[in-house]
Amino acid sequence: MAGQRQRGGVVVVGVDGSPSSRRALRWGLEQAEATGAKVVAVLAWQIPRHLGTAVMVMPGAQWDAEARNTLRSAVEPASAARPQVEIEQRVVEGHPAEVLLREAGQADLLVVGNRGLGGFAGTVLGSVSQHCVRHAPCPVVVVHDQTGTDPERNTG
Repeated sequence: MAGQRQRGGVVVVGVDGSPSSRRALRWGLEQAEATGAKVVAVLAWQIPRHLGTAVMVMPGAQWDAEARNTLRSAVEPASAARPQVEIEQRVVEGHPAEVLLREAGQADLLVVGNRGLGGFAGTVLGSVSQHCVRHAPCPVVVVHDQTGTDPERNTG
């Protein structure tokens, strides 16, 4: 039928371990459940360029492993609440905004959190959500952190 959208598709969600990205993941899973879409949870990482001389830099494999752990720890509890939603996890080296835009190339929707500073080291390089809103090839949902109302923040 003309004008009706088919069930299915892809929802790409940017995840970095922060409370707002966890909220974005939950929102993306809810949307995917409602539309029959698949979720692609993406964590982008890169070694910070300006760490200073007092900081030892981990090899890239360690950054990648840490990123995989961060993504897994965000996805597991969120996906347990919506087991019927197919979810794929991707860890990609690169600037978060650039990686998310590439991943969203064939997506129906891109979901990102908006949190300011925090989360997995190396993923905060300016306003990722703002860049995605301006340049994404698909609609973008920005899920704001609601300090004080997010149960992730209230875990001691």
